[in-house]
Amino acid sequence: MNPPLKLALRWLLNALALMLLPEIIDGLRVESYTAALVTALLLGLINALIRPLLILITLPITVLTLGLFTLIINAFLFWGVAGLVSGVHVADFWTAFWSALLYSLLTSIVNIALAD
Repeated sequence: MNPPLKLALRWLLNALALMLLPEIIDGLRVESYTAALVTALLLGLINALIRPLLILITLPITVLTLGLFTLIINAFLFWGVAGLVSGVHVADFWTAFWSALLYSLLTSIVNIALAD
């Protein structure tokens, strides 16, 4: 499979995973497929560009918590992206926390399925 097609398929499957989350987690609402696509795109960009910098900046606390602070970073990034996209609503921090955790598990499964 050529790389642009694989990237588009990964993006669509990540958006589908995002559409599945409100069925499992109360307090999360994704109103449309367009909102899911935009959110999946923004989450991918932020996880690729901003998350590594945040992890580097918070490295001492991440080491002290044995990596668990990374879950907090993921929750805040998920909550922030949801705040940027109209059509995606996250009720509170704990909803963002569990949503980010489950979303990362689902996207990991997508990445494993599409691995070469």
